[in-house]
Amino acid sequence: MTEPNLDAMAGQVFSALLADTHLSRPSDLPGVLAERGRGLGIEDLVMYLVDYEQETLVPVPGSPAGQRMVLRVEGTLGGRSFASGSIHEADAGQPDRRRLWVPLIDGTDRLGVVEMTVPCSGGRVSPAQLAYSERYAHLIAQLVISKGAYGDAFELARRRQPMSVAAELQWTLLPPLVFATRGVVVAGMLEPCYTAGGDTFDYAVNDGMAHLAILDAMGHGLSAAGTAALALSAYRNARRQQLDLAGTYAAVDSVLVEQFRGERFATGVLARLDLDTGVLRWVNAGHPPPLLLRGGKLIKVLDRRPSTPLGVPFGEDLVPIAEEALEPSDRLLFYTDGVVEARTADGAFFTAQRLAEFLERQSAGGLPTPETLRRLGKAILAHQDGQLQDDATVLLVEWQRDAELDLLPQTVDP
Repeated sequence: MTEPNLDAMAGQVFSALLADTHLSRPSDLPGVLAERGRGLGIEDLVMYLVDYEQETLVPVPGSPAGQRMVLRVEGTLGGRSFASGSIHEADAGQPDRRRLWVPLIDGTDRLGVVEMTVPCSGGRVSPAQLAYSERYAHLIAQLVISKGAYGDAFELARRRQPMSVAAELQWTLLPPLVFATRGVVVAGMLEPCYTAGGDTFDYAVNDGMAHLAILDAMGHGLSAAGTAALALSAYRNARRQQLDLAGTYAAVDSVLVEQFRGERFATGVLARLDLDTGVLRWVNAGHPPPLLLRGGKLIKVLDRRPSTPLGVPFGEDLVPIAEEALEPSDRLLFYTDGVVEARTADGAFFTAQRLAEFLERQSAGGLPTPETLRRLGKAILAHQDGQLQDDATVLLVEWQRDAELDLLPQTVDP
């Protein structure tokens, strides 16, 4: 296929694909994608979605290319593509074809990878072919998100073990794990992914303000998940009413008190970051204080006088609002106590210092933010021999660090 023909076909392919998917079921998508991809010279297309533990890439059933094996993120070309967010090539066994592994990215949130074979000349894939292949993968990611709301095909592919009802509730309410725009990257992590209970987080970027929240409901299991879900919903409701931080704290607190009469509560940090000035303001509701990292090192624990936890009757009338001015390239780390209290068999805690040192090492390695958090989750689990005694949740925010540029597809000009 010549370059001019590729240019001419691209519009037709994308238009036809969107038309095809109006009435398609989620389970139809692999076949539709493979068929339409041929118009761009793409053959043997297979979608892989990352599992909830982010350890394996699982082929979505229904591909005409035939059965594929589950891939490990560690030690495979597909896994390398997922971890790095970049295209990787391999021999396709034909002189005029190359096999590509292309990240499956919705905006900047990593969903998995796409395996495909494409035309080449002299063993090289043209820049235009790479660009169109990557754009096709981007459209696939958006279709996975939109069509996935209408069936369970993609959810079932991602699950490698049964999920508890509590975790089902938490994952249903969570925002995407990664968001990036000019000047800020927000990334979250929730472990143990199949049995999580009382931990949750949220964010929203509205105009020039990033709204951030991390919550930890008392207890474990479904009762804790229900408390966290109610607190999260109350937080979103207050945010969408455009209440200030003190008003948001009061609104969430009031909902929990009314519902549970002091028998259940949640700790948390509710924060707002001005994306233009870097001024961070927050309320700490009896929660571990955020960490401030600069130049890859922990420079400050943002330890201000906390308010009472959310849902505790007879709390303070005046809610202390803390404030900190960030510098460009600063990182903020919000976390729950299950992170630093994870301990080895001999009782050694993970600790906030160990957490900061881990992020420092990953930063020195130049890894993109989502991969840093994926590895952090594995490190916390390994510290406790794979069996966390409490939920471990992290929300990492990077301000004016240009980290968002690392998350762009490689053919996109920043």
